[in-house]
Amino acid sequence: MKEIERKFLVTGDFRENMLQSERFVQGYICAQPEKTVRVRMAGRKGFLTIKGASDEKGLSRFEFEREISPGEAEELFKLCEPGMIEKVRHQVKEGNHVWEVDIFHGANEGLVLAEIELQSEDESFELPAWIGKEVTGDRRYYNSMLAKHPFSLRKE
Repeated sequence: MKEIERKFLVTGDFRENMLQSERFVQGYICAQPEKTVRVRMAGRKGFLTIKGASDEKGLSRFEFEREISPGEAEELFKLCEPGMIEKVRHQVKEGNHVWEVDIFHGANEGLVLAEIELQSEDESFELPAWIGKEVTGDRRYYNSMLAKHPFSLRKE
């Protein structure tokens, strides 16, 4: 399955149209530019996800995901590379789309990112007032990179 998404920094208050929130903890068994293998607990559900390399624009890539038991996820966490991602994901309805807004915790405290999944690379959408700079394709904002090089340690 192909995943098409755009990613932005969040600079304002998005909570007015918030639908639901869920805590995520995830780690990476493999985190390379051309492929990642992720283990995630989303609330009380476990997931194993494999992603391919992003296209040259950073907009789309292959994604395979399957639900696994929480016990399997906990065992697979033991195989993960150092550095875990902790965040709360909020779903926010804006226009015809639902945005995913991630508020990071732990080593990435202070980072807030929004993603929008699209049906095609040229699908139009409105930018909410709380959206800041686009970071689509900027590898520093990939979760797999944030696990290795946390936001809190950046000097930018």
